[in-house]
Amino acid sequence: MTAHNLFNYNSSEEHVNKSMISNTTTCLRTIELFAGVGGFRIGLERASSRDKQFDIVWSNQWEPSTKKQHASEVYTARFGFENHSNKDIAIEVEKNNIPEHDVLVGGFPCQDYSVASSLKNAHGIVGKKGVLWWEIHKIVTRKSPKYLILENVDRLLKSPASQRGRDFAIILSSLNALGYAVEWRVLDASEYGMPQRRKRVFILAYKKGTKPYNTLKKSKPMNVFNKDGLLTKTFPIHTIEEENIISNKLSDNLVDITNNFNKETPKKNAFWESGYIIDGIYYTSRVIANYNGEKQTLGDILIDEKDVPKEFYIDNKELEKWQYQKGAKSFERTNKTTGHVYTYSEGKMSFPDGLDKASRTIITGEGGASASRFKHVVHVNGKYRRLTPVELERLNMFPDNHTAGVIDTKRAFLMGNALVIGIVERIGKKLLENI
Repeated sequence: MTAHNLFNYNSSEEHVNKSMISNTTTCLRTIELFAGVGGFRIGLERASSRDKQFDIVWSNQWEPSTKKQHASEVYTARFGFENHSNKDIAIEVEKNNIPEHDVLVGGFPCQDYSVASSLKNAHGIVGKKGVLWWEIHKIVTRKSPKYLILENVDRLLKSPASQRGRDFAIILSSLNALGYAVEWRVLDASEYGMPQRRKRVFILAYKKGTKPYNTLKKSKPMNVFNKDGLLTKTFPIHTIEEENIISNKLSDNLVDITNNFNKETPKKNAFWESGYIIDGIYYTSRVIANYNGEKQTLGDILIDEKDVPKEFYIDNKELEKWQYQKGAKSFERTNKTTGHVYTYSEGKMSFPDGLDKASRTIITGEGGASASRFKHVVHVNGKYRRLTPVELERLNMFPDNHTAGVIDTKRAFLMGNALVIGIVERIGKKLLENI
């Protein structure tokens, strides 16, 4: 049976129809890396219109250390097998064979991005083996797309702990050397009306000569932060004062950054949650969201109780286990390396989860019936229950039953690894408007 036979999927989602693309259509050829179940793709297709479109010309999804490729199966069931690669991008994908493209998107893993050494050849660097940022770098070096839209966990701006910000500095410097200006912003989806408190850093890169690049080039830092930057246009903020903007020159020597970045003040932040770099100079500042629109809550996305399978409800006997997991507690632990014994404490968590505000962040361990401190529990009509796969999909703004066809625990895992599609959709719309 093919993946198409395994899935029964009903959705009103419309994907880019190539027959709709005319000679007057602005069409951005796009590749999706680390595609998961297609969150970037759905967001960009929702952002597309008849005259301005993102066209996914190639995608790659590979889950290491597992035989069953659930995410890739979901992806191909939804979007088809054409131009999709389910191979290890670091080993099996020949970069020169990837189609030419205007936009590269992807949520890449947060790893140690340090540079092992410097080379004398044209490409100049050797990153650590298996670190997937350097696979993106290889593609960008060969294909030179006009735009990059990347996503990562917000701790990227502070890693590693011994040289806070070093890893992000390597990314910024390597893109700067390839001729890109870069904007970044830590975005909590709930602060802009979306139903989940999910905080991620979004990184937008613009090739020299593009309109967004030229905007950053000619604008003063205060104007970039407050009105001209594409991320500010998309996600408004309260006004930043000039004295709150930090500026610094970033070395173009990646080995030097690896060895020396922020060594003197390793616990001090080099990068705040918003910023940009152009011509080797970066500017960064703290920001506060400025949003007054409608806000979705956890209660808004719940399905009808008559449609909730009985296994998601928690009986009175199991409820005690959940209450214990959610409650405050402390106990002794022993460091396996040093043998040091210490007291580990946990504070009390809200139980059940409030329905009148955005949900907490979905984690990969959200599935399964066992009691857990971090899984969501709602109280509806006098009954306690876990969230269903469809509700987890809605919290990430996916179509209902997008992940149908794999077991419920895996569906939860896939959503724990996904992004909030609404963020990508808004970025995509604003990029199309601004080119």
